[in-house]
Amino acid sequence: MTPTASIPTVHDDIAVDGPRVGARGWAALVVLMLPVLLVSVDNTVLSFALPEISIALSPSGAEQLWIIDAYPLVLAGLLVTMGTMGDRFGRRRMLLIGATGFAAVSALAAIAPTAGLLIASRALLGFFGAMLMPSTLSLLRSIFQNRDQRRMAIAIWAAGFSAGSALGPIVGGFLLEHYTWGAVFLVAVPVLIPLLILAPMLLPESRDPNPGRLDPLSILCSMAAMIPVVSAIKSFATEGPNPNALTWAAFGVIMGALFVRRQLRAEIPMLDMGLFRQGSFSGAILVNLLSVVALVGFLYFVSQHLQLVLRLGPMQAGFALVPGMAAMIVAGLAVVPISRRVRPHVLVPAALVFSVAGYLLVAFTGAEHGVAPLIIAFAVLGIGIGSAETISNELILSSAPADKAGAASAVSETAYELGAVLGTAILGGLITAFYRGALVLPAGVPDEAAAAAQETLAGAYTAASSLSESLGGALWHAATAAFGSGVVVTSLIGAALVASAGFIAAVTLRKAPTH
Repeated sequence: MTPTASIPTVHDDIAVDGPRVGARGWAALVVLMLPVLLVSVDNTVLSFALPEISIALSPSGAEQLWIIDAYPLVLAGLLVTMGTMGDRFGRRRMLLIGATGFAAVSALAAIAPTAGLLIASRALLGFFGAMLMPSTLSLLRSIFQNRDQRRMAIAIWAAGFSAGSALGPIVGGFLLEHYTWGAVFLVAVPVLIPLLILAPMLLPESRDPNPGRLDPLSILCSMAAMIPVVSAIKSFATEGPNPNALTWAAFGVIMGALFVRRQLRAEIPMLDMGLFRQGSFSGAILVNLLSVVALVGFLYFVSQHLQLVLRLGPMQAGFALVPGMAAMIVAGLAVVPISRRVRPHVLVPAALVFSVAGYLLVAFTGAEHGVAPLIIAFAVLGIGIGSAETISNELILSSAPADKAGAASAVSETAYELGAVLGTAILGGLITAFYRGALVLPAGVPDEAAAAAQETLAGAYTAASSLSESLGGALWHAATAAFGSGVVVTSLIGAALVASAGFIAAVTLRKAPTH
């Protein structure tokens, strides 16, 4: 590790209108975008490799779920811990440790000979990944002390997330067409090597000057709260209400309460619970959470509609989503000058009106009229989400003291992860439930094919392909009609969720400053 003595440590409270950075600061932002792009690509690329992984490693059904879930479960459980560790030991140091570990474990995951070793690798990727994201956002706070520049930097940071999400399906499709499944993990190595070289030269170290003592019990409580809650949400989504999910949820809530109690009693807490008493902080966190729920839930059912109903290939479906991601990026950048003049409690709800309109467009046209309405709807949705997330992320950082930027960033990232899980669990679970309830099987469908069709739209596609042309066609028509009805109801619920985010912003962000 390169020594940090030659670069000043940033820990002073950052003024609202601090000094402006030059070319070196913007070059540092480019370096910080590397892990952002990587993590956002990684969120979507694995799903494209699962069929080949299943053929190569022959995982059981449970192992296949753990290949997907090991990473987000560990990541969500450790984000707050790693954010506070960055405040204590240095955010640049945590970024470099995370990048080194992530690159090394990615190389191991690419050659994993068994499903068990791949699951272990995914869990380790979650461990090191939790060091990356809070560090990038908190370092932005220390580098960009001028608020106008910080708004633009956060807009670019959020744009990197959107760009990575758009690139994921395209990169995944390309790699799997030309290489084996391991290539989706190896892509991390050439991205992180420049980070390891340039970060010590361009990124200043920053930390909390008075971190207090290390509190292992608080760390254990935070992990014991997050991991069971995320696991319970996933279990509810796939199996419905069940004793295991209820037990895990109850355990997570109890441990969360113990964590909060310990923080309130500590002289120097691991996470300052007083932050949540600030309307601009807690409101921005909720806006972030609900925005990600809306975005991920939308992508969940639209990707199925594009690939299964409209028969687009993975890369074609990925390209169909690019205009929406581009709209999200442009909106996130364009809202920066507007935010200097319009207060957040007005601007965020106004932006989210676009996202409500996107969902309503799908509800009334998207399920029946081909690709174009879905592309337009996603672009309109993206305008609202991109604008709202840029403003809310900046408010989260501005509301927290500079020496607690890592912990604040970790809370923001945890909201992202929970939003992603809840988006699939709530909206994905709803559309599955409505699909099953609306599916009317044609007479003569064998029991095995009927059972597969009643599980998912993909199951119906496979089942229809195994039947005669007339019976298979009838089954597929019934399945797409049921899925379409589910899309309508789920889109209306998605619109209501976005509207609730707008209402929360209007109420909680009234005292947030514009400058």
